[in-house]
Amino acid sequence: MESEKNEKDLVVDAGSNEVRIALMENHRLIELNRESSQDPGFSVGDVALGKVKKILPALNAAFVDIGDDKEAFLHYLDLGLHFSAFDRFVKETNPNRDARELFSGMDLGEQLPKEGRIEDWLKPGQMVLVQVTKEPISTKGPRLSAEISLAGRNIVLLPFARKVSLSQKISSQEEKRRLETLVQSILPRNYGAIIRTAAEGKNASVLVNELKSLIKKWEDSWKKLSKRKGIGLMFTECSKTTIILRDLLNDSFSNVYVNDEKVYEETRAYVATISPDQEKIVKLYDGKEPIFDHFEVTRQIKSSFGKVVPLKQGAYLVVETTEALNVIDVNSGIRAKTNDQEENTFEVNKLAAEEIARQLRLRDMGGIVIVDFIDMETAEHRNELYKYVQELMSADRAKHNVLPLTKFGLMQITRQRIRPVTEINTAEQCPLCHGTGKIASTVVIDEQIERKLAYYVNEKGLRNLILKVSPILGAYLTRGLFNSFLARWKKKYRCKLRLVEITEYSILQNEFYNEKGEQLD
Repeated sequence: MESEKNEKDLVVDAGSNEVRIALMENHRLIELNRESSQDPGFSVGDVALGKVKKILPALNAAFVDIGDDKEAFLHYLDLGLHFSAFDRFVKETNPNRDARELFSGMDLGEQLPKEGRIEDWLKPGQMVLVQVTKEPISTKGPRLSAEISLAGRNIVLLPFARKVSLSQKISSQEEKRRLETLVQSILPRNYGAIIRTAAEGKNASVLVNELKSLIKKWEDSWKKLSKRKGIGLMFTECSKTTIILRDLLNDSFSNVYVNDEKVYEETRAYVATISPDQEKIVKLYDGKEPIFDHFEVTRQIKSSFGKVVPLKQGAYLVVETTEALNVIDVNSGIRAKTNDQEENTFEVNKLAAEEIARQLRLRDMGGIVIVDFIDMETAEHRNELYKYVQELMSADRAKHNVLPLTKFGLMQITRQRIRPVTEINTAEQCPLCHGTGKIASTVVIDEQIERKLAYYVNEKGLRNLILKVSPILGAYLTRGLFNSFLARWKKKYRCKLRLVEITEYSILQNEFYNEKGEQLD
């Protein structure tokens, strides 16, 4: 019954340089994603044309140049069953040939043997169509697959495949037969598909429209493929906002708040396509306060990404991330709810488990995670805690495995790592003292701001300004209704001056912006 009460909100902060997406569950931050517009790099799902640089027979793999800073890694087992068909399609596609006729007339040929060698299929200098399955992490380049797939909300399209597979989570045999018959009847030649759990109960028109849009996306890339001589991106999967909506959107989603009109229209159109009855949940946020401040995302980021993560009643976690390992230490602090030490320890460990499951998703921690729980005497408590962690982790989309506690109270969790761990340094250098520990006297801060204001009004001729400050400085500048610094400045310089408080700013930090929202030097 508890899960029915879960309220999920997606908060999208679209800035000029990046889009930040926060997934909130009951107003608590669960996932944080960032999508940079300045240096997007390659994301999971992107399809690119690459060039084989080096064959590694010992690893049965190859290094492929796709235009990233680091060479990408392609293993023989990731070539796919029908690599020869993809290979011929890349070689034979050209502007003078009908690509649709070439694709549908292609013979898929024999499947690649499981025990084959990569040097029999790839040679240095060969052009190969690949898809990113894991982003660059630390010194490692992207991980690739040559078996292209295009994921939709209900269906995953597989070019050069014969099979139609169904999600094992669809329990009804009758529904399985309906979906399989329907999809097979509408799939063109040389296409396969995987029917996802979300397709259960969907009517034919929704599935037909989605399949058509996926096929169009794949076929639109053929023009690029036929003209392109060098390496580069063919097409990108989706924006992060739509990927999250595609994977997570269900009846429990309450609201999607977006602060940018263009992103709002894109998101609304996407939701209307995948789930028409939920289009109304997408809302444009136009409040004066920054969207992440309004929904308390900023405050939660600051409290959740530090090395020490506080829990209730004095307990806390210490999180350490290294190249090969993530370590989380559970500490009880001063918490003592009962006189029974064993029961008290069990309660603290359960509390910690809830936060650890959240932290893994929030920081997108992958690889091996070792959790040092507080020692418990009874095997029953250790077993209960193990089952509780498994239950908490069941909501995690990343593939994971939880092992029982050892006799030392250590729990090992492995979690699929497809992106670098999200790290946000919450201990920032003061922009006023620059780490020296000394700042100008607070008595003269109003004079400094007024000098800047006078310069922008008198020298630059600006009459409509926005002043962004910390909440503490904001309270100082607006105290006294008619005699505040803000009121006096507006009157003195005959200008429009709007004050915006930013919770991320340090105490005396202040910045001027013009009416378009562009920061002034």
